[in-house]
Amino acid sequence: MQKLFLLSFLILFSCGEKEKELSNETLTLIPEPQEITVYKGAHTLHKTIPFYAEEGFELASNFLSEYLQRSGFSLQNNRENDAQFIIKKDSLLPKEGYTLSVNEDIILLKAKDASGAFYGVQTVRQLLPVSLEQLNSSPNPTTTLPLVDIVDFPKFPYRGMHLDVSRHFFDKEFVKKYISYLAMLKMNYFHWHLTEDQGWRIEIKKYPKLTTHSAFRNETLIGHYSETPQQFDGERYGGFYTQEDIKEIVAYAQKLNITIIPEIEMPGHAQAAISAYPELGCTGESIPVATLWGVFEDIYCPKEETFAFLEEVLTEVVTLFPGEYIHIGGDEAPKAHWENCSHCQALIKKEGLKDEHELQSYFITRIEKFLNSKGKKIIGWDEILEGGLAPNATVMSWRSTEGGIAAAKQKHNVIMTPGSHCYFDHYQSKNENEPLAIGGFTSLEKVYSFNPIPAELSEEEVQYILGAQGNVWTEYMKTEDKVEYMVFPRILALSEVDWKGPSKEFEKDYADFKQRLKAFTERMDVLKINYAPHLGEE
Repeated sequence: MQKLFLLSFLILFSCGEKEKELSNETLTLIPEPQEITVYKGAHTLHKTIPFYAEEGFELASNFLSEYLQRSGFSLQNNRENDAQFIIKKDSLLPKEGYTLSVNEDIILLKAKDASGAFYGVQTVRQLLPVSLEQLNSSPNPTTTLPLVDIVDFPKFPYRGMHLDVSRHFFDKEFVKKYISYLAMLKMNYFHWHLTEDQGWRIEIKKYPKLTTHSAFRNETLIGHYSETPQQFDGERYGGFYTQEDIKEIVAYAQKLNITIIPEIEMPGHAQAAISAYPELGCTGESIPVATLWGVFEDIYCPKEETFAFLEEVLTEVVTLFPGEYIHIGGDEAPKAHWENCSHCQALIKKEGLKDEHELQSYFITRIEKFLNSKGKKIIGWDEILEGGLAPNATVMSWRSTEGGIAAAKQKHNVIMTPGSHCYFDHYQSKNENEPLAIGGFTSLEKVYSFNPIPAELSEEEVQYILGAQGNVWTEYMKTEDKVEYMVFPRILALSEVDWKGPSKEFEKDYADFKQRLKAFTERMDVLKINYAPHLGEE
C-alpha cells in the first residue's frame, strides 16, 4: 500500500514539468525521507523571499520565518501566483506527511496537517547550508537549495526522547535546547522525568516544601555506585522549575510541534516527597532526600491522605501541560513497607485483592480514574502490568520488549524503550577512555538495528505499537556537555528508526546512515553540540 502511495505521488510530481536531469548526489538528511529524488541544478534564495501559506500552517511558517531571519533572510507574504515558496494543504497525504518539490523557480511544500508542514520545513532546513544555523551568518543573503522531489511521512506516531532532571538538574535554557534538537530530527514527544528519590523538580503551590526541601539533597555520590567505599562530595545540590518556567518551556515546545509528557513518579521513587511530608509513607518516619542512586523502600502508602496529596499535585500538573498524557512511573516499587503496614493489609482485604502487586494495580487504577476525569491518559513503565493493567493505560516497555508484547496482546498502546537498544546512559563505545556511565553497552549500530515491532505480534496487535523512545537517566551526567555526549549521535539513529521505520537491508542502510552521519557532524559543529566522536566506530 505504501509503495503504491509513493509511486502515485512521484508520478504526480513529474506530470506537467519539464524533464529534469537526475543527480547522484547524496543529501545529508536525518532522518532520511521515505522517498527522495535529486536532480542537477539549484534553487536560489535571495534576501527577500516571496511566500504564500494556506491557513492552518502558521506553525511551519513561523518557524521558517524565524529560522531564516537569523541569517538575514525574510519571508514576504504574497499571493500564491506570485510566491517563490508555497505551503499548501493536501488532504490525500498521510497524517504528519508532506511532499516537497524544489524546482529552479519554485518551492512547493504540501501537507495534510500542521505537523506535516512543520516537518517539511525541517527538511528544507537540512537542505539549506549549515551556516544558516548561525546567527547573522549571511550579511548579504543569498543561498541555494538542491532540486528535489520528496515524499515523506512517519512510520510511527510516537517518536520520543526522555530526560531525567531529578538525579541531576538542568536549567530551563538547556531543556529548551534539548527540545530544539528533537524538533530538528522530527521527534514529537519529550518525556520530562520531574520527580525522584534524589530530587523533586516541579513547583507545586499547594505543597511548598516540595521545592524548599525535596528539591535539594545534602550531598551527591562521587564515582560509580559499585565503588567501595562509596564517597560523597558533601555539597548541597538541587534546583527546581517554577510554574512560570514550565509554562515558558511548554510554550517553546508547542512552537516546535513537541508535546511534553511530565512524569510524576508513584508509588515508588518517592523518597524526596516523603522526606518533606513523612505522613505520605507507611512508617511516618523522617527520612532524607536520597543521596545514593538506586531503588529505595520508602514508597507512597495507599491511604486517603496520600491520594489527596497526589490528586492535588496532579491537578496543578494537569493545568501546566496541555498534552494528552501524564506519566505516573509505576516502576521499581519495593513492597516491604506495604507487607508490614496494617493499613495496606486491611486495604488488600477490604478490596478483595490477592497481594501487594494487585494493591499497586489498585493504586495505579485509582490515579488513572482521577486523571481520566481531568481529560488525561496515563503512561506507566512496564511494571504496571503486574497485578493487572489499569483499563486505559499506555505501557512504556523498558525491561525488555516482553512487557510491550504482553500489553499489545491485551490491546493496550505501547511505547518501546528497552534498555537493550534505547538507554542512552549506557556506554556507547568500548574505548577505555569513555567517560563514566552506569554500565551496559548500547552502540550506535545497535540503536540503528532496533525494530520496535516484535515478530511475536499479529497484524492486528501491531497497531498498538506507537513507536520508540530514547531514555536519558542522569546519575552519571552532571553537565550539559555530558548529556549531549551520551545522546549524540545515538539520537540520530533512533530518529531514523522512528521516522523512516526499521531497516529492511541493514548492512546497506547502516552504511548509508553512517555516511550521512559523518556529513551531519558539520551541522552539529555549527550548533556546538558536544557529540561523541565514535560515529559508529565502536
